Amino acid sequence: MSLFRKKSIEHLLAGAHRTGLRKSLGALDLTFLGVGAIIGTGIFVLTGTGAVQAGPALMIAFIIAAIACCFAALAYAEFSSTIPVAGSIYTYSYATLGELAAWIIGWDLMLEYGLATSAVSVGWSGYLQSLLSGFGISLPMALTAAPGAVPGHFTVFNLPAFLVIMAITALLSVGVRESTRVNNLMVAIKVTVVLLVIVVGVFHVTPANWQPFMPNGWSGVFGAAAVMFFAFIGFDSVSSAAEEVKDPKRDLPIGIISSLAVCAVLYVAVAAVVTGIVPSPQFANVSHPVSYALQVVGQNWVAGFIDLGAVLGMLTVILVMSYGQTRVIYAMSRDGLLPARLSKVHPRFATPFFTTWLVGICFGLIGALVPLNVLAELINIGTLAAFCMVSIAVLVLRRTHPALPRAFRCPGVPLVPVLAVASCLFLMINLQATTWIAFVVWLVIGLVIYFGYSRGNSKLGRGIH
Repeated sequence: MSLFRKKSIEHLLAGAHRTGLRKSLGALDLTFLGVGAIIGTGIFVLTGTGAVQAGPALMIAFIIAAIACCFAALAYAEFSSTIPVAGSIYTYSYATLGELAAWIIGWDLMLEYGLATSAVSVGWSGYLQSLLSGFGISLPMALTAAPGAVPGHFTVFNLPAFLVIMAITALLSVGVRESTRVNNLMVAIKVTVVLLVIVVGVFHVTPANWQPFMPNGWSGVFGAAAVMFFAFIGFDSVSSAAEEVKDPKRDLPIGIISSLAVCAVLYVAVAAVVTGIVPSPQFANVSHPVSYALQVVGQNWVAGFIDLGAVLGMLTVILVMSYGQTRVIYAMSRDGLLPARLSKVHPRFATPFFTTWLVGICFGLIGALVPLNVLAELINIGTLAAFCMVSIAVLVLRRTHPALPRAFRCPGVPLVPVLAVASCLFLMINLQATTWIAFVVWLVIGLVIYFGYSRGNSKLGRGIH
């Protein structure tokens, strides 16, 4: 039964008040944090992949993916406002499903957030090198990519990918307030760039390019939706900031839901514009579909701004994902499931300083030494598993703590959480077999650590609150 021991919600809330983390974030900060995590690789890179698969019906694929995310977002909003404690779904699972489930999902989130930062750093490196080449600047070939990442060329280390994570790590280590200011500025710029795409592009749309609307039928739309779901990953990281929010009961639901809504509207609008400018099959093997669409119609100056927006967009994704990962590790360490050093807060900066740098160096090296196609394998299955877990946990919490004060209540319980689980499982089924195998291997490693260290050092198991 020790595997299913649960943390008292009362003790969780009391512990949150004793934390050394600084409460400095408001609803607008959280919204920008969510938008910063979501808008990036999805809208600037995956749009082309989705257009080839679904055709102009990419708009519907984005809507399907957004609906699946919305179900999970409503569950996140209820939990984050009811139990505003660091750790996101790890903490929620500990209070509802028990210690083993919490460990598994926390271990899962560590992988998701960490590899996301590594993968995006590699994409960022590619965009930066493209921008620099426009000014006649090039790096030594050996320092431009991971070993074996560029066929026919000798590469040993992706220096830009490593350096960008080091820069983000330095920013996060000195304070969340400073980090969110930089994030807010970059998000404002890249949202402006996306709006520029829509405003300029709409005048070059040819409705004939929207025919046939669904060239590959519903199977193409559903396949694209499974890919486009990845473009919405990030809003869940908002809940990781719970202990650093001024008014979490009000601000967390606003930040989670509004960031998802803003990005869904922008994604559908961009999909409509780019597929209306360029026939969908032409996006095959195009790594910069949004700027490519504007180049086709001679709007090169807008295309240049789009490339700049892509660089800034990826920076904010790295920042928010790194932030979310360190807060999950902080919460697990505070519970005794990881070494205590990982939850030590810096006396001056009020951040988990050591953890931030440990994570940054580790995943910075992974980004520099591992090719992008390998990194991308595991990111998304972890997110889908987390979304299933939080939806199940909402149902459990409604049954075990019906009288618990809830600043926000997920509507349509039990239907909405059940739909969230069903939609996430449907998308998980569409993932590759190699992704499932790698995911199982990672979970087995986590279970070995849990039974070898975490179970015996758990503060809950030792009666420490």
